[in-house]
Amino acid sequence: MNIKDEIKALKEQKNAVILAHYYVADEIQEIADYVGDSFALSKTAATLPNPIIVYCGVSFMGESGCLLSPEKKVLMPDASADCPMAHMVTKAEVDAAREAYEDLAVVCYINSTAEIKSWSDVSVTSANAVQIVRNLPNQNILFIPDQNLGRFIAEQVPEKNIILVNGYCPIHQNISPAEVQELKDAHPNAEVLVHPECPEAVTRLADYIGSTTGIIKHATESEKQEFIIGTEIGVLYELKKRNPDKTFYFPKTAPTCRDMKLITLEKVLHVLQTEENQASVDRAQAEAAGNTLTRMLELSK
Repeated sequence: MNIKDEIKALKEQKNAVILAHYYVADEIQEIADYVGDSFALSKTAATLPNPIIVYCGVSFMGESGCLLSPEKKVLMPDASADCPMAHMVTKAEVDAAREAYEDLAVVCYINSTAEIKSWSDVSVTSANAVQIVRNLPNQNILFIPDQNLGRFIAEQVPEKNIILVNGYCPIHQNISPAEVQELKDAHPNAEVLVHPECPEAVTRLADYIGSTTGIIKHATESEKQEFIIGTEIGVLYELKKRNPDKTFYFPKTAPTCRDMKLITLEKVLHVLQTEENQASVDRAQAEAAGNTLTRMLELSK
């Protein structure tokens, strides 16, 4: 029996379900029951009946799984897989903003720790951030921690006062505008699709700016045959799966999340066998952090 068959048999035996982010390796996406971006996986995790969730992603995703499904066992194939951006704001910055603005909502990107969520009023993802910020009654919005997504929201919702901190996704931040321009010059008929976590110099070159799911949907529905993609390279698996006859180009310096790539088939099998690496959230933070996710799901209906 090969390792994929072993995973399948053990998953069925334990009534477990495997969730995988688009940024993990191809072979992990292949064996997953559900593949998606942070928003899709958050919604899925909240509705699944399975008592065990194997979350193929980074630590904040496992925490979100715990917050939305506290009665379930959430297992992380690699407990060290983390997201640097998830830590890039301090309590002092949040407190200072609350002191400075009476009419303030603290809007927290889902790519953040449970502790940071517990300081916030509502969580958002790149797929629903604009909709939720636009619909909040507050005039002043402290958006944490990603400054690039925050800047994109501010452009889409100019009627709100968006306050930013200095957080960013290192993978998207390091996408080179020069390399994107080089691809545009080489492939003039290609559409440029980029994630809003990219810096402004990259988004200015784009034909479409959207979440990972949005990029996949746009490429699938577009009549174009060539695309320049400005997000983590793991998305190529789903792009090719849905569009086998289309061509996708990535910057020469491939945007690769080392932490997402820590997830392997061997590690998935191991946590199914041992039920180790169970995700958890500090009890003192759980209620406040969970409320931000519940509110997100309510406001994005």
